[in-house]
Amino acid sequence: MSKRNSQANKAAARERLRAERERQAKKDKTRKQVVVAVSVVAALAVVGGISYGVMQLNKPDAWEAAADAKNVTAPKNTSGKDGTTVVIGKSSAKKTLELYEDSRCPVCATFEQGVGETVSKDVEAGKYKVQYIGATFIDNTDNGEGSKNALSALGAALDVSPEAFLEYKAALYSAEFHPEESDDKFAKDSYLIEVANSVDALKDNKDFQKNVEDGTYDAWAMKMSKTFDSSGVQGTPTLKMDDKKITAEGSENAPMTADEFTKAIDKALKA
Repeated sequence: MSKRNSQANKAAARERLRAERERQAKKDKTRKQVVVAVSVVAALAVVGGISYGVMQLNKPDAWEAAADAKNVTAPKNTSGKDGTTVVIGKSSAKKTLELYEDSRCPVCATFEQGVGETVSKDVEAGKYKVQYIGATFIDNTDNGEGSKNALSALGAALDVSPEAFLEYKAALYSAEFHPEESDDKFAKDSYLIEVANSVDALKDNKDFQKNVEDGTYDAWAMKMSKTFDSSGVQGTPTLKMDDKKITAEGSENAPMTADEFTKAIDKALKA
């Protein structure tokens, strides 16, 4: 082989090596750009995810939003600001029994099972009117929703009629349907509707069911709860007439039997 051919071959080899190095450098550069781009996208996704998560955590839930609502849809058969005054009975009745209850309250269930029918009969007879003030404080003990949801459903029943309201309230507190305090069963719309189907005026009532499922009276329920919170009443059930607590004789607690209640209410009516 001539010296000239040898030099040419070496030059060609060097050119091929240079070209290969350039191709490899471009390939490495492209791979690095891809890695960087993927890393940036991933980082943005993480930041975006964190931001979204923080935003979701800071976003008020449905009940908080209902509590802050400016426009409140109140049920029929109510009066006062935001419809939070619920008075049932004959206009001729001179006195009003104030009844403070939380739907999840087990003692309220005991009271309603023992005394509720007597209260309904007294109201129907015009002995006195009854003003209902609903509370939701039991939800605060376990981050529950049942007290609020049941109060909203009671609003849906009140929208049907005062009688439907009283019968539905009695059903919610009944031995058949009232859950243990630790069981937040009233948080389920389906269960509230199941209970309502035991009340003639609410059975298969599509308007009532829609109002429960849509949360039509959620904001009203939260305003009612605030009324309870500002009342100064510390527990449920609490009964008052003429700003004085009605209690069983010799006790600071609400009467739990029909006889105890009748004695206490007759005394209050005469005062």
